[in-house]
Amino acid sequence: MRLNGLKLFYVISFVLALFATSCTSYKRVPYIQNSDNMAAIQQVESVHESRILPRDLLTIIVSSPENPEAAMPYNLLVSNTYEKRQALTSQPTLQNYLVDNDGNIEFPVLGKLHVAGLTKKELENMILDKIKGSFITTPIVTVRFADFKISVLGEVASPGTYNISNDKVNIFQALALAKDMTIHGMRENVKVIREDVSGKTHVYELDLTDASVFASPCYHLQQNDVVYVTPNKAKAKGSDVGSTTSLWFSATSILVSLTSLLYNILH
Repeated sequence: MRLNGLKLFYVISFVLALFATSCTSYKRVPYIQNSDNMAAIQQVESVHESRILPRDLLTIIVSSPENPEAAMPYNLLVSNTYEKRQALTSQPTLQNYLVDNDGNIEFPVLGKLHVAGLTKKELENMILDKIKGSFITTPIVTVRFADFKISVLGEVASPGTYNISNDKVNIFQALALAKDMTIHGMRENVKVIREDVSGKTHVYELDLTDASVFASPCYHLQQNDVVYVTPNKAKAKGSDVGSTTSLWFSATSILVSLTSLLYNILH
């Protein structure tokens, strides 16, 4: 009876240890655990616009419904060779503008424009101010990112680089694209790696369990941002989780057997 009681003691202790561990781990899993404090948090601007950086690809369209011929010189079109002569396609294709390392683009008629650091809207207004005198009515200028992408790495289900069609993505949407964090990802330590207009790299840390993440300058991601989800200590210490766990249970089983054997010998 004493031996059975001893074994029961070990089993209960083991179960209680597992239960305590699971309760502690759960507290680290949910996002935004203090959402009741949202009203007290100063959120970032509701309408977010990314800024143009060196090496970005831009699509810029100048149009004028009343006078389309006047807008043509301001558009960079792709030309095709047909019957040994150059001719524009029936549906012209626009070339992309590559922002050089100094933050400039070469724009038809206007020449070199410094665009790095501007939002799309700011660039649209700048071009509009320079060309509107050539039109009877106000032309339309539309700027788009041709290569807006982000990368998500670390403890996520599907790491990779993702193209964003609408030029706008926040940190939670980025994780959704990567099919969310694994259970080993540290919600309170997510890093965003970002280059500024001058090419300098910055690393920001986000705590996704805290509602203050909405006030972070990295809540909305910029093009070419890298999101890195840090692994927790359990994952970092044992990349070979399966064999480590098996070894731990084997050692525990041997310890219990030895304890039982010594108990029988001494009693």
